[in-house]
Amino acid sequence: MNRLFGSSVPKKPKPTLQDAIASTDERVASIQVKVKKLDAELARYKEQLSKLRNGPGKNAVQQRALRTLRQRKLYEGQIAQLTQQTFNMESAAMTTDNLRNTMATLDAMQTANKEMRKQYGKIDIDKIENMHFEMEELIEQANEIQETLSRSYAVPDELDEADLEAELDALALEEEEEGASYLADLNKVPDVIEEPPVEAAEAPVRQEAIKTTA
Repeated sequence: MNRLFGSSVPKKPKPTLQDAIASTDERVASIQVKVKKLDAELARYKEQLSKLRNGPGKNAVQQRALRTLRQRKLYEGQIAQLTQQTFNMESAAMTTDNLRNTMATLDAMQTANKEMRKQYGKIDIDKIENMHFEMEELIEQANEIQETLSRSYAVPDELDEADLEAELDALALEEEEEGASYLADLNKVPDVIEEPPVEAAEAPVRQEAIKTTA
């Protein structure tokens, strides 16, 4: 059915920088394995050359060692190039992430700026100042009311200090006279001394004593 109507095959997503970095690292790892094998061959050729005498056999081993060494140098050059490519891609990825973070920060700041303008647009500075003045007036009125309620109705507004001092001296004299009369009453001797009452139990005893004497 898809072939009849000519529907397009979904395209594969393009590789990202991270995919490219991972692929390059895999290539570097595979080349490093080959370099290790060449190192083992070179070590074997070196051992053989140390044991062989000069001649055709030694020359043949030396030629194979030279080819292996050239191949090793080629692989090392590829590793250096791939390593540099990986570094460049990682730098580009880091720069891209920084730009992405910067754009996200800018978007957040723009959104916050719009919200702040929207909120501050609802605030009327004149209304706030008027409300502040009204609050001050109300507080002053409340203080005046408290002062009015705290007034004393019994005390006149203006009092003469001389009158107050004279009244205070008169009160002091009254207190001294009251104290002197109280002491005089305590020191006064009564006119009649009352005898203590005779208890009932003592009367029969006195009568018996009178009878015995008779």
